[in-house]
Amino acid sequence: MDDLELYLVLLLLLGIANGAPIFTKKLLGQKLVTPLDLGLILPDGQPLFGRGKTIRGLIVSVACTALAAELLGLEWRIGAGIAASSMLGDLASSFIKRRLRLPPHAQAFGLDQVPEALLPLLVFRAPLNLSWWEICVLVVVFVVLEILLSRILFRLRIRDHPY
Repeated sequence: MDDLELYLVLLLLLGIANGAPIFTKKLLGQKLVTPLDLGLILPDGQPLFGRGKTIRGLIVSVACTALAAELLGLEWRIGAGIAASSMLGDLASSFIKRRLRLPPHAQAFGLDQVPEALLPLLVFRAPLNLSWWEICVLVVVFVVLEILLSRILFRLRIRDHPY
């Protein structure tokens, strides 16, 4: 796999990891929804992550991204790891947003996009032979694509809120 092909595959896997829970929510609604934080409220009066971060979303993200990685020429373990670390980055941003007392689905440019792309690229930097420069470029491209796709998905009524 050449460099450009790898970059496109990584961007696609990041998109699947972050998009699969959105499409699943659209298909299943509130069925099989259990918050990852199980409703835990911290001493600051805010939830750990919030109701939008679910066990179903995590499972769907990891499964879909693992399958996609295998179909795109990478090991399923890399796909599963990309999804898991992307979801971990997303949870970190949700945790920070709750501590800042931002309401659910509040927009926080950068905080909503960077951790979910940066963390998996850092985790898989060595196995995928990525340079720091390549990681920076991929994160910027991911942010731009996520914002554009988010608006399109909102207009198509797949997303509840645009970013």
